[in-house]
Amino acid sequence: MGLFSGIGGFELAFSRRGVECVGLCDIDPVAQEVLRFRFPNVPISGDIQKLKGLQGAEILTAGFPCQDLSQAGEKVGIRGARSGLVDEIFRLIAAEKRKPKWVILENVSYMLKLKQGRAMEHVIKQAEALGYNWAYRVLDARSFGLPQRRERVVILLSLEEDPSQVLFPTGYVIPNVDDAVGFVDEKSSYGFYWTEGKRGLGWVKDAVPTIKGGSALGIPSPPAIWVPSTGQFGTPSILDAERMFGFPAGWTEPAIKQSSRAGARWKLVGNTICVPMVDWVAEQIEAPKGLGAPVHRIAKTARLPKAAYGLSGQRYSVDVSTWAIQAPAPRLAAFLQDPLKPLSLRAASGFYQRAQESTAIRFADGFLPSMAAYIEDARLVAAS
Repeated sequence: MGLFSGIGGFELAFSRRGVECVGLCDIDPVAQEVLRFRFPNVPISGDIQKLKGLQGAEILTAGFPCQDLSQAGEKVGIRGARSGLVDEIFRLIAAEKRKPKWVILENVSYMLKLKQGRAMEHVIKQAEALGYNWAYRVLDARSFGLPQRRERVVILLSLEEDPSQVLFPTGYVIPNVDDAVGFVDEKSSYGFYWTEGKRGLGWVKDAVPTIKGGSALGIPSPPAIWVPSTGQFGTPSILDAERMFGFPAGWTEPAIKQSSRAGARWKLVGNTICVPMVDWVAEQIEAPKGLGAPVHRIAKTARLPKAAYGLSGQRYSVDVSTWAIQAPAPRLAAFLQDPLKPLSLRAASGFYQRAQESTAIRFADGFLPSMAAYIEDARLVAAS
């Protein structure tokens, strides 16, 4: 059963493993259009607050709303009107005579920092009150071969099993990924936020920074990519963006039936989960490899780390990285299938002006001169 289903990332991963989905729930009619097309025989509900039951599901999944927990949002916290809907998940679980054996939740990693991690504490307390053991860890999408630096926290709850045996096997090694600003490798491409320029940059080598859902007005704003060897600046296509989450290209195309706005599909993609991340969790549930990472007992009053679990009333931190498997670092240029959409003169000029005014950002070698040359070329083309 999927709650806050979005475009069906959880469901796609589990369906590939032969798990039947008994129900979906998402209030967004545009997302529903995608779900209806991709999972034609599965009943879809709208408002979770009106949902009565979980159809006897053994596995419950939910990427609950992040707007109040995101670093880019209002930072209201878990009591916010959107992220506070996580309580509906536990309402539904509590009402079931036969509770789900496994519950998998996902959200932004910033929830561990915001307000000293109160959001995670809130989730843990509700889970424990219902008899669930819990474990969570922050995972980077790049560890699954996707060229997107997207860190998300996966929370795994189990009634009968120890979820630490699932989330923390051995073999977590981060390859040489260098996000430092400075020396530029001409053989690589670099992702950044063209909508920034004064305080942040989102700089990342051979990947893009976290793809977001777009502006409040529904205007798409995918990250930009700089190709040093050619001086090119552009943004990826929506098809490549879908692939950066592990979906087949064109997965959100059914959304056009409900909304023709360019930002509609970008919003859906920016709010979804990385499918290979879910697939890895599902694989671990089927064949857990055991707890292989170093652990340390922590007090209930201690600040929560990036990875931890709770069992028999005790809490433990776990020494693991944000990389789930020993995979080579992704190469952005090799991953992309579509040509970049050139960054518009207006967008490039706006970014460059903000960058010139910034005193808080260090820019990579040759980056701003390359953008200045790009802008001049674009002006010449526009004037011709």
